[in-house]
Amino acid sequence: MLDTALPSDPTLDEMRAALGPAIAAEAAFDGWGDVALTAVAIRLGIDPGHARLAFPDGAAGMIDAWYAAVDAALARDFPAERVAALKVRERIAALVEARLALMRADREAARRALTVLARPGNAAAAARLGWRAADTMWRIAGDTATDLNHYSKRATLAAIYGATILVWLNDGSADGEATRGFLARRIDGLMRFEKAKAAFRVPAARRFSVTRLLGRLRYPAT
Repeated sequence: MLDTALPSDPTLDEMRAALGPAIAAEAAFDGWGDVALTAVAIRLGIDPGHARLAFPDGAAGMIDAWYAAVDAALARDFPAERVAALKVRERIAALVEARLALMRADREAARRALTVLARPGNAAAAARLGWRAADTMWRIAGDTATDLNHYSKRATLAAIYGATILVWLNDGSADGEATRGFLARRIDGLMRFEKAKAAFRVPAARRFSVTRLLGRLRYPAT
């Protein structure tokens, strides 16, 4: 379980941050809901009524808080100097595997979380959390793209991560071998796609420019 310290007289945001990862341990048995929230609140010395105020978005909010704690732990475990020693594909593979490892103790809670997020009313929350996980991993990996690549990389990794979670939840192989193999194949595909994009990228000097065209019309070459 991921532990988040609870300060004295916490704000709702601090309460949410502390309760989210703690609820994951209870959610394996009681699901993501009021029963788990109440049990954790009592254990942490928080009035259950106040604890509910921290999650006006219900179960999806509790899952959000847990995922945020996982993202924070991932960033802590992968400082820049650790990432710098790895190739890009190694960075992504290591980050996805580490994120799953951080949730390993609460695997059943992760399964139940996906069930909650699969509900029609939670579609937007599910998309947002998937995007945030991918964005966190790319940022830790050192990606600084601000153009269309920024979005395409995150959309692709979100899809890869989502598919890998489904394999991980049902992986009965020794040491998660099936999950690692699945992830490696998907990352290979991602790297081939990125390489293909680079090959077809038109150099700036060869891109069509209205300004250049008008300049040539006004000042034709002699």
